[in-house]
Amino acid sequence: MADHIKIRPATGTWVVRAGGAVLGESQNALELTEGDYPAVIYFPRSDIAMAFLEPSETKSSCPFKGEASYFSIVAKSGPIADAVWSYTDPNADVAEIKDHLAFYTNKVAVEQI
Repeated sequence: MADHIKIRPATGTWVVRAGGAVLGESQNALELTEGDYPAVIYFPRSDIAMAFLEPSETKSSCPFKGEASYFSIVAKSGPIADAVWSYTDPNADVAEIKDHLAFYTNKVAVEQI
């Protein structure tokens, strides 16, 4: 793993909310820190209501983590575009985040409860 990336279990219970709905709650989330960036909470897909997520055509690439795929959230108030990302086939050094989802905290609420 790149020295500037650390992955550890996120302590406690984490919840993600968007558009007035709880999309998921997990006691099995991961916390990824990368250099000086704020920590990102990655939720297991099995703890997220995937029915609220619609795959997007958006992709991005990170030299350390691999290619990310994006999802938009289907909310009553309308779609929240590209609010979620996932590394479906991450680089081996960050394999723990496979089958996990991360959320842009400027688009949804990610909180420890």
